[in-house]
Amino acid sequence: GAELGGARYEPLFPYFAHLREAGAKKAFTVVSDAYVTDDSGTGIVHQAPAFGEDDYRVCIKFGVIAKGGEVPCPVNDDGCYTAEVPDFEGQHVKEADKPIIEALKQAGRLVSNNRLVHSYPFCWRSDTPLIYRAVPSWFVGVESIKEKLLACNEQTHWVPGYVQEKRFRNWLENARDWAVSRNRYWGTPIPIWSSEDGSEIRVVGSIAELEELTGKKITDIHRHFIDDLEIPSKTPGNPPLRRVEEVFDCWFESGSMPYAYLHYPFENKERFEGNFPADFIAEGLDQTRGWFYTLMVLSTALFGKPAFKNLICNGLVLAADGKKMSKRLKNYPPPQEVVDAHGADALRVYLINSPVVRAEPMRFKKEGVFSVVKDVFLPWYNAYRFFAQSAERLGAGFRPDAALAQASANPLDRWILSSLDSLIGFVRAEMEGYRLYTVVPRLLQFIDGLTNVYVRFNRKRLKGQGEGGEAEARSAVSVLFQVVFALTKIMAPFTPFFVENMYLNLAGLLPEGEALGSVHFEDFPSQSGKPTDPVLESSVARMMQVMVQARMLREKHNLPIKSRPLARMVVVHPDQAFLDDVTGVLGGYLREELAVRDIEGCADALRYCKLRAVPEFSALGRRVGKKMPAIKKAVEALTQEQILAFEAGEALEVEGFALGAGDLKVVRDFKAPEGDDAGAFDAMGDGDVLVVLSLEQDESLTMEGIARELINRAQQLRKSSGLQLSDAVEIFYTPKAEAAGVLAKAVAAHEGGIRTALGSPLLLGAAMSPAAVVLGRDACTVSDGALGFDLVLARPTVVCDAAKLLKAAGGDAQRAAGTRAYLEGLKISTVQGQADVRLTVDGAEVCLRKGEEYFASAAEASAAGLAAGQ
Repeated sequence: GAELGGARYEPLFPYFAHLREAGAKKAFTVVSDAYVTDDSGTGIVHQAPAFGEDDYRVCIKFGVIAKGGEVPCPVNDDGCYTAEVPDFEGQHVKEADKPIIEALKQAGRLVSNNRLVHSYPFCWRSDTPLIYRAVPSWFVGVESIKEKLLACNEQTHWVPGYVQEKRFRNWLENARDWAVSRNRYWGTPIPIWSSEDGSEIRVVGSIAELEELTGKKITDIHRHFIDDLEIPSKTPGNPPLRRVEEVFDCWFESGSMPYAYLHYPFENKERFEGNFPADFIAEGLDQTRGWFYTLMVLSTALFGKPAFKNLICNGLVLAADGKKMSKRLKNYPPPQEVVDAHGADALRVYLINSPVVRAEPMRFKKEGVFSVVKDVFLPWYNAYRFFAQSAERLGAGFRPDAALAQASANPLDRWILSSLDSLIGFVRAEMEGYRLYTVVPRLLQFIDGLTNVYVRFNRKRLKGQGEGGEAEARSAVSVLFQVVFALTKIMAPFTPFFVENMYLNLAGLLPEGEALGSVHFEDFPSQSGKPTDPVLESSVARMMQVMVQARMLREKHNLPIKSRPLARMVVVHPDQAFLDDVTGVLGGYLREELAVRDIEGCADALRYCKLRAVPEFSALGRRVGKKMPAIKKAVEALTQEQILAFEAGEALEVEGFALGAGDLKVVRDFKAPEGDDAGAFDAMGDGDVLVVLSLEQDESLTMEGIARELINRAQQLRKSSGLQLSDAVEIFYTPKAEAAGVLAKAVAAHEGGIRTALGSPLLLGAAMSPAAVVLGRDACTVSDGALGFDLVLARPTVVCDAAKLLKAAGGDAQRAAGTRAYLEGLKISTVQGQADVRLTVDGAEVCLRKGEEYFASAAEASAAGLAAGQ
């Protein structure tokens, strides 16, 4: 193509042949440009500068036309040919295709006549084909301030940064003069008055100036009020100047927003100058060439600085099928319907926690909004509700004690408060950097930790059932209040309605005068000033990974946590501080949650695993380029010693490249310890922590598993019977014949654990008083259905020793029966508060001793060796 450049050719039609003789204009000359490709068409493209952007650019580049000069345009406003092409004058350009082809054929210049299917622009309103046509316009001279625009762009901060550094900068570097006029009736009139030949032009800068120039009072500046106004010419005898017909492009108005909304410079001068540039603006990625651009052009031209300091650029929200949302197609759920169903806050979090805040497209799905309700709001609300219930349990006079909370030595208290402090610092820093896409995931991660770690593992403490009793409960509830209350303020910008309700309920627990009436009147939280504990935060995060890996191992081997306790778990990691935490302060939570008796830490990476290294392609790719395959091969060949040295921080060079933290990932693959049966262990890791479980079962583990299942069945029956935690009950089981021995053995071996978990012992059905009121009953099984039994929940009832009661009644059976009926009708709280009972029955006094003639519960009677029927 380049070889043909400069060649002259005979035009197919004679209509503009005179331009070939116009010297420097170089019409009908072969030129070359990179936009013509060889993979479509013929590789030869006719240039018509009035009908294409590339055509216009190429013709100016090669001097075929002059910028700002006349452009040959034989098509009128109706899309029909003008008299410049007399053979087709008056014909619409689309309807003239066949006559043009016929004319070429008659002239012997038609080589081929075929139809090709290709993309073509259509009007989105009328679905009719469009043509590009140059029209005379008014321009802003952008090219003359291009360097200033690039300099102003460098003074701004965009999120995400690549939109500024690549997309917007590239657009500015290639910026052309901006056509700001439109040939429409409605719009802001361009305030230019011109002579008919354009030799005299006046640009009017204010209403006052227009009144002075025209001598008329101006009450409205829409075009139908001012188009008839004339300005006298400065040249005596010349006709007056009239306003040009065009109106402003609406983007010129959008770009003028910072000044127009304050009516600057005619009003609010100090207010404007004190607040310009704006702190931040936010709009969609499509505004890179729209509002962002026009703001920058006008502010640079007027003031030599950008119109904004920070910019958040969001992507486009698409329909679920990936297409653009369309009112005509109705391919999206009505917004109000989504808000009514799930709430505005859920919709807001769904959008903020999506790719759209990173200037990437997202497919909107109504189900995604519901998942926010289910996975975020409900767990969060449950944590808040659990606090409310815990506070209510401590009595109406309870007030959270911040000093008590901060002084707590409990590891999870220290962890959640440290995490809260770290969260506040992180959110402040990221919000100041306008990085929404990092903030919301971290907030959701914290809420997940609050609900699934802190509340879940602290239920007993919060209920006052921990070793420290009510005093520990007050400390834990104070910590939970501090966290939940701070979270309402942190989340206020993201979930304003949801947290407002929480705040108003929590504010009643604040000291008098501290509640401000609305969470939105509160200052955003600041860090406490107390040092955070990043080691503990990291340890808890790793502890959760240990739990995930252990649960996956159990699932792999069909070992349910509730029925299959295990003897031993080994956590392999080089960080000794972490190992000390998981075997020490965090060990109790792991043992209880994973049902393992012993936890060991192992810092010797090679004892239970084999190390291998893999490259982090995303980190290395740009740096090493085509060397990646060789580096991958070399990394995979690293020895155990080399990998350990790399983890310890020693320098590592591969194929001439120095590799550091983040360039490699160290993976730990399990291997059984020497001398141990490989089948008795299994392991799983996430590349950081390796978890090794002993899979062997013995009788003691089996008994413990049965006991855990018995506890579970009793708790399920309590729940299904509608009982509250505070409701006192006695629990009885009646085993099937074949299950009696095994169940009795399991209950005896774990009597203390069962009593602690259920709040009362598990008794044989024979111990239940005939007068007991049954609250719940169910037929249950454990050990995969092998052991069956009937389970009963009953209201605690007095149990009498029939023989001793008869003796105390003087051998009178009727008197003994009346006494028994009286005792069994007493409230347990009454009986528990007294020792001996003296009654007058049938005129005779009966003296009853607690622990002899009667017992306050079936548990006490059973402990004394008395069955209820005796």
